[in-house]
Amino acid sequence: MTKQQTLSFMIDTGIVPVVRTSSAEDAIRAIEAIYAGGIRAAEITMTVPGAVQALEKVAAKFGDKIVLGAGTVLDPETARICMLAGAEFFVTPSLKRETIEVARRYAKVICPGALTPTEVLTAWEAGADIVKIFPCGAVGGPKYIKALRAPFPHIEMIPTGGVNLETAGEFLKAGACAVAVGAELVDGKLIREGRFDLIEDKARQYLAVIAQARQEMKQAPGR
Repeated sequence: MTKQQTLSFMIDTGIVPVVRTSSAEDAIRAIEAIYAGGIRAAEITMTVPGAVQALEKVAAKFGDKIVLGAGTVLDPETARICMLAGAEFFVTPSLKRETIEVARRYAKVICPGALTPTEVLTAWEAGADIVKIFPCGAVGGPKYIKALRAPFPHIEMIPTGGVNLETAGEFLKAGACAVAVGAELVDGKLIREGRFDLIEDKARQYLAVIAQARQEMKQAPGR
């Protein structure tokens, strides 16, 4: 999959599930449930024990049927390891230029974390494909995205933190190109109970919310 295909896929899907589990096996099962629910993108965080092996197994099983990413990537060395394991995009919690440079060198999508206007612009100028706004919910949620998009309409943004079924649509309407959802979708309690069917149901619900929001955006005056 080319870099542009990965980027288009992420934005078209509209949601990137953040898979942060207590084991690699749970991460794989969670992605299987997300996929069954219709979502064709997922990010496995490096905080998952055996995260790299989980990436390898998911990549081997799904191939190009899912856009697979690595999250909580703190340095360029980790990005390179994850890329070799099958990751097509990388998400970082903070802004590190060296990690951006590695992703660009190998034509992979990079979504560095930023929060302030200065950080957002710095990330974009350093080569970010999408800037992850984190922790977005703590600083105003959709209103904060709308405020950032006013001076930066050319910068694609994905909010993380504070995204749930009630707010996902509002984030898109505020100008986010997609949303990233963690525990509100990949619920640790449901995983411990083995209720992956409910995670699958939630995946469908999120896709419905995104489709509804985008339909309303098309119909809104001035668009």
